[in-house]
Amino acid sequence: MAVAMPPLPDFFRVRQRFPSRAVGDVAAAVQEALETSQLKQHLRPGQSVAVAVGSRGIANLRLVVDTTLRYLKSLGAAPMIVPAMGSHGGATAAGQTGVLATYGVDAASLDCPFEASMETILAGTTESGIPIHFARVCRDADHVVVINRVKPHTRLVGDLQSGLCKMLLIGLGKRNGAEVYHRAFPQVDYRFEKIARQVVPVLLREMPIRLGIALVEDAYEQTSVVEAIEPKAFLTREPELLRLAQERMPRLPFDDADLLIIDRIGKEISGSGMDTNVVGRKEYDKAAGPEELPKIRHIYVRALTDKSAGNATGIGIAEFCHSRLLDQMNVEITRVNCLTSNHVAVAAIPVHYPSDRQVLQVAQTQRLCADPGGVRWMWIPDTLHISEVACSAAYWEESQDRDDLELTSQPEALAFDAVGDLTC
Repeated sequence: MAVAMPPLPDFFRVRQRFPSRAVGDVAAAVQEALETSQLKQHLRPGQSVAVAVGSRGIANLRLVVDTTLRYLKSLGAAPMIVPAMGSHGGATAAGQTGVLATYGVDAASLDCPFEASMETILAGTTESGIPIHFARVCRDADHVVVINRVKPHTRLVGDLQSGLCKMLLIGLGKRNGAEVYHRAFPQVDYRFEKIARQVVPVLLREMPIRLGIALVEDAYEQTSVVEAIEPKAFLTREPELLRLAQERMPRLPFDDADLLIIDRIGKEISGSGMDTNVVGRKEYDKAAGPEELPKIRHIYVRALTDKSAGNATGIGIAEFCHSRLLDQMNVEITRVNCLTSNHVAVAAIPVHYPSDRQVLQVAQTQRLCADPGGVRWMWIPDTLHISEVACSAAYWEESQDRDDLELTSQPEALAFDAVGDLTC
């Protein structure tokens, strides 16, 4: 005899009110940053410039890259795009070129050659004995310009996390550098800054690094800061921008949930597929740390983004997934990324079923509270887009007097199609 499943909760939608700090004209902001930098003082007509671009889904990335290339060409330089993404894209030149193409950063449309070789040289050794790998094509260029977003990392802590310095070490260290540094991070409690402060001065001294273009986004994933940073200021200015990025990060509307439903994960959303700063799993893969919020008991992921190109890194952070995600997953690409980053747990396969209804019914049985009216679930598209959130009816009363929330619907039952998948 089949066991009766408890009823699923009703859901209502809220719109979060975050401050909007979008740059009005991103291309103009990039142009101004470049013109006010010291870059033109170093360039000579005909010289090569390696423009390092990473694998993150950065707002206005193509526009930023295109504006930079146009500026370099206006000075008579010969720019080339260099993928700076460690082991992403299966740690192959073709794979990394393909990742950038999904963002519209491709040789044909930008009229700029790609140099995607994975070959590195040894630029030196840190005082603690860590070999410093760097992309050979960048070592051989006359100049290097690095473009990246500054934001909290999904695992690293400290004053330097995800930004220009990380791109120098891991992005342009290619797979060789990524493996070396990720092995070293646990030895310094994931304080990337301890390693970066040894490596960056060596790279700035030995390699032709001329400028960094730092981007910060607001809670709506809009470009809110465009800044050209001279190499000598990388280690001092980036921590300041990181604090600004932390202040502007979006957050879930509530600090606890039995289940967080996430429509999609992917590398363009976060290095770990989902941003652990948003879901509260930066310290531990399966639970929030003692001082960490939100406290999410279980996570359910429904799909993998197309732009992730099969890289399902981060799937292991979730307790449940839809079986379609496994069909979308490229096991080898995911394996390479997770092994290189020394974080194999995030490649683990969660409990999965072939329909949303089945997953949600099972998740319902794993709740600690027996009261069906107390089901605390939230539902988001992905961890970059949380301005609009669906919440179970248990949050209804708490939402009434929140100035930062706009209720956009009444609680209503979830709708499923004929195969049991959510339709809204």
